[in-house]
Amino acid sequence: MTSLDVVSLSRLQFGLTALYHFLFVPLTLGLSILLGVMESVYVMTGRAIWKEMTKFWGLLFGINFAMGVATGITMEFQFGMNWAYYSHYVGDIFGAPLAIEGLMAFFLEATFIGLFFFGWEKLSALQHLTVTWLVALGSNISALWILIANGWMQYPVGAQFNPATMRMEVTSFMEVMFNPVAQAKFVHTVSAGYVTGSMLVLSISAYYLLKGRHVEFAKRSMTVAASFGLASALSVVVLGDESGYTAGENQKMKIAAIEAMWETEPAPASFTLFGFPNLEKHTTEYEVKIPWVLGLIATRSLDKEVPGIKELVAHAEQRIKNGLIAYDALEKLRADPSSATEKARLDAAAADLGHALLLKKIRPDVRNATPEEIAKAAWSTVPAVSPLFWSFRVMVGLGFYFIALFAVAFVLASKRQLDRYRLFLWAALLSLPLPWIAAELGWIVAEVGRQPWVIEGVLPTFLAVSSLSAANVWTTLIGFVVFYSTLAVVDILLMVKTAKAGPGAPRTEPTVRLAAAE
Repeated sequence: MTSLDVVSLSRLQFGLTALYHFLFVPLTLGLSILLGVMESVYVMTGRAIWKEMTKFWGLLFGINFAMGVATGITMEFQFGMNWAYYSHYVGDIFGAPLAIEGLMAFFLEATFIGLFFFGWEKLSALQHLTVTWLVALGSNISALWILIANGWMQYPVGAQFNPATMRMEVTSFMEVMFNPVAQAKFVHTVSAGYVTGSMLVLSISAYYLLKGRHVEFAKRSMTVAASFGLASALSVVVLGDESGYTAGENQKMKIAAIEAMWETEPAPASFTLFGFPNLEKHTTEYEVKIPWVLGLIATRSLDKEVPGIKELVAHAEQRIKNGLIAYDALEKLRADPSSATEKARLDAAAADLGHALLLKKIRPDVRNATPEEIAKAAWSTVPAVSPLFWSFRVMVGLGFYFIALFAVAFVLASKRQLDRYRLFLWAALLSLPLPWIAAELGWIVAEVGRQPWVIEGVLPTFLAVSSLSAANVWTTLIGFVVFYSTLAVVDILLMVKTAKAGPGAPRTEPTVRLAAAE
């Protein structure tokens, strides 16, 4: 088997484990905030039903949290197992946010989640509420540091290549931390998580109302989910626009591929609502366009053009040629580290060194690359157009559907009519899997859109893998699939069993106001 097989298998393994892990992350983010809201109402009102709501939804949160931890740890092991050169090349930068996430966020979250479940009788109401919000804070801070690391892969700022160590090194940790791509990804991702948590509460509560069970419990839960879900769904769309703008500034090829936009779109750029990308002819057939929208998303203007795939490929070809200058200077500098001339040549063209590395997939002696090979390498910078085109449109369509569904739920909750329209309840119940589909599609757009780079413009994916045989990767891949499939069955059974059982028999004790001592 060739090294390409190892690359493909390593990508498949990481992709599957990441997609699986991301089934649990959004729900953790969303439910943690909802638990804080519900328990806050309990502390303010003293009404026992709100405590019961916090406990019940907290049980589902705990099942989901345990699965998220199990799958997340496996993902991090893969950086050293399947992506050793990646870890060596950028570990000084990428490892720092991951370490901070573990020390600052994960331990905070993991410590206080135990107090959440076992502290109801040990802590006062205010103390337990503090614990619940600390769990939510830990969950969101954890997502922040993970997305700082991922955002740096999309837009590598605050670092530079050191020819003495042949590695990327941090030059400004503040730039890494406040990376605009990372910040946009964070707010967009957590908002999507809030939608997921809201949908779980809305859907299961709709199931109870359809069955005529736990009616008051379900109505209150749906009211919270409708309010929080509507705000979150609106935020996803607004903050998604910010992600589109940062991509338009820093990842122009991703935007062009998402749009299947082969030619440069003149200002004001139109958004392709529908069409069929033709990869052979480099056209998009049967296009239906909305004027001006792409210009507003990608450039925040109506007077700037949006470059198409062909123009960006031509630009990549020039960057490859310039990168070859840096590559040649680096090779000569390694032979004579004292050469000031070669150091100056490398510094002048260092930003394009990664583009020259694309040629290593075609030939090992890249300095002898032919114009045809350079052109081929330039076209390799185009990601998979069709999957990006359709994933993005389905994701956006679902986003607007969530706004409509939560808006209807909010209106019905305001009128106290949540249990009057069975058609709406069925729509809410059947919509349960949709936020997960939208989240997975969003992950595909973000990560497939970055290819062929593992670090945008710096390190091609095919160079980042470990020196493993395909058989080794197959073994771990099959092991992960079997292990994760088993966990998935257990998780689904536990979640379904818990949801069907419901919050238990209605409480008979009277409402108790909190004592001043609490």
